[in-house]
Amino acid sequence: MIAELLLVLAGHSSSLFPTDHKVHPAFAPLLHPGEEQCLEALGQIALRYRKVKHACTVLARPSSRYVSALCATLNQVLKEGYEVLVVDTEAKVLQRDSNLVGAGSFVPLSSLRAIFAEWDAPLASLETLVDELQAQEHWPPGPLIDLLLTRSQTGIHRVSAIYSRLSEAVQRVWIAQLQALLIHGTLSPNDPLADKNYALLEGAVPSCVSSQSRDSIVYVGRAIGTVKAAKWEKQFPQDLAREHVKLLNSVLPQDQYAFDRIIADIRIAVSEWLWLNVLTHRDVEDAVESLANYFLLRNGEFALSLIREIERLKLSRLTARAVPSTMIREQDLHLALLRASLGTTAQQDPSLTHLHFKMPAGPIRPLLPSLASGPAKDLSSSLSQPPEPTTFDDLLLGTPLVLTYSVNWPLDLFLHASDLQVYAVLFSYLSALRKTHTRVHVCWTALSNAQRARRRWTGLGEGGTAEDLEARKELLRCGWGVVREMNWFLDTLLGYVMTDVIDVEFRRMKALLLGRSLAPLGRQMTGSASGAMPESLSAASLGTKSTSAVHPTQSTTSNLASQTAPQLDFTTLRNIHTTYLERLLTGSLLSNPALTHIIRMILEVCERFAAQVERWGGDVLPALLFEGSLAADRAQKVGDMVAERYAIVGEIDEALQTLLEAFYEQLSLSTTLQPFSATAAADATKSMLHNTSMANTTGFHTFIRGKRGKRLEGDEEVRRHVERLLLRLDFNGEFSNPRKRRRAAQRAAESEDILKQGGLA
Repeated sequence: MIAELLLVLAGHSSSLFPTDHKVHPAFAPLLHPGEEQCLEALGQIALRYRKVKHACTVLARPSSRYVSALCATLNQVLKEGYEVLVVDTEAKVLQRDSNLVGAGSFVPLSSLRAIFAEWDAPLASLETLVDELQAQEHWPPGPLIDLLLTRSQTGIHRVSAIYSRLSEAVQRVWIAQLQALLIHGTLSPNDPLADKNYALLEGAVPSCVSSQSRDSIVYVGRAIGTVKAAKWEKQFPQDLAREHVKLLNSVLPQDQYAFDRIIADIRIAVSEWLWLNVLTHRDVEDAVESLANYFLLRNGEFALSLIREIERLKLSRLTARAVPSTMIREQDLHLALLRASLGTTAQQDPSLTHLHFKMPAGPIRPLLPSLASGPAKDLSSSLSQPPEPTTFDDLLLGTPLVLTYSVNWPLDLFLHASDLQVYAVLFSYLSALRKTHTRVHVCWTALSNAQRARRRWTGLGEGGTAEDLEARKELLRCGWGVVREMNWFLDTLLGYVMTDVIDVEFRRMKALLLGRSLAPLGRQMTGSASGAMPESLSAASLGTKSTSAVHPTQSTTSNLASQTAPQLDFTTLRNIHTTYLERLLTGSLLSNPALTHIIRMILEVCERFAAQVERWGGDVLPALLFEGSLAADRAQKVGDMVAERYAIVGEIDEALQTLLEAFYEQLSLSTTLQPFSATAAADATKSMLHNTSMANTTGFHTFIRGKRGKRLEGDEEVRRHVERLLLRLDFNGEFSNPRKRRRAAQRAAESEDILKQGGLA
């Protein structure tokens, strides 16, 4: 019986167990209940072993390489552990080992049960594993590795060791696939990790791999694969590729931190090689200039033409009769982009095809500017509340409108999604300023034309009867004063942003890229990909995380062959661009939520006044023969319409004066507060899009933090941007020597007259 039992444990069938692990009924009366229990326990172990071996044979044939590796490793584990134990037990029986064979003549079943008891839990767990594997037809590597790693988290040491060995075997196969992608840029026809566009397939990566490593895998694989497919003059060096192979062989995805570090090192090395061998200075300049021309409105004629086209589009939809054509869709805005480029320098610019408008809220039906929502009755309470994140993307069209820039490889290596988001925020802000400024100019022109037409009949006065002559004069003066101050403020703010901030920072960045930087920046140009980062532009000192590369041209001239300018390493290039965006956000006041809140309110007041004047026919004064002449019952007296308009214009005047004073006060206060600490968020995108956390900090934030307490060269220039704006605003003592407000002076005079009339003064 012992020989028969050992054959059963080795995987052979026997009449002792005809169907499963139950003993044959004919043998049951001959056995002691304890012996029967031991036989059934050994039979269950043998049954599980046979089931696992059979499943490995079935799964290894049509399945993927990952399941095949798992089955091969599992067979090896059973061979080295369980099968060796069966052979050793049989040898001990034949040799009559005293530890197993009692009195040299019999073998207790309990001893055999004790010997194979250590495989109870492992075989039971492996049985459930093969059942789960057979239940699903296809197993991607990601879920398979996650399954094995999850099962290895157990307190039973032998089970944990087996699953750890199985997961390592599958991970080694996955690492081999990863090496083909990262080192050679090739994709396997069977079980590939990515598609032909180098986008990771679903389930191709285990969950233990972080999102940063996933992005880096796509980045490196696409870079190496595209350069190889293009048959570039210079290919990735073999010595560096062998070094990357060694790095990948030394780590497994389950060791998340070590794996992330190695993937990041590979990405940095590949990025440096791309910058030194594939990319050129001209590509960098073309990309940055294109973004500056369209997102920062450096191409002024195109920006104005685009604003006019959008206004014309809204007007055409408002006057359309057909219902479908009254909606504004994204394709209409794309057509407006093309029309705006006609007759401008952007007409022949190929980068214009990369621009697209997105409407997150979907198609809309345009509406006329609302005149019902006037300025807040209590602006002081509104300004004292903690400002919420302010956006300007709805001022151009009336609904959120985002300008996007389609990026293809390898330009997306240079322009990260967060960089394009910052450019979109800057475009929304600048286009809102430019559009409001244009409307105020149109309002000024309408008032001038109406004044010239009226003076043909009234001479030097404003016309009207004796009772409303003074009222018409006050209304006209107040309206001209409002539009003059609006025009002055928008001229000042827009001139400051476009000249002192965008133009200065753009020229400074171009100087850095071309090597014509300031003296401390001269030593930052290096021609080695592995060269150390200069202290003043290191990633630590700038606090940046973005990775980038730039679009290569078909020219065979590489950066190594360029003798006209010093070489920039790839890390320095990324830091220069990130610092450039940070300074644009800071200098344009977008990093200060209190100031952006006030600017938004000022723009809304300007829009309301311009819409009101447009509704009145382009003049604040009613026509000379219009007021009171149409009332049949003569209930409307002469001067009522003038008084009504004067109340509206006066309310706008007061709101504008309050906002301008609050803006100047907040701007002055921002220069006295300390800049951001080093613990603040370093990403330029977060500085604008997540400024809710900065609501209690109203200071002028530079975002430029030096290493070991040192500040970056040129940081003082960024801080002085706001001082230049203060000087522009107070050039004629507008705020340092404030004059009485027009409405306040009038109310004081009226109250004085009332006191005199009552005999109290």
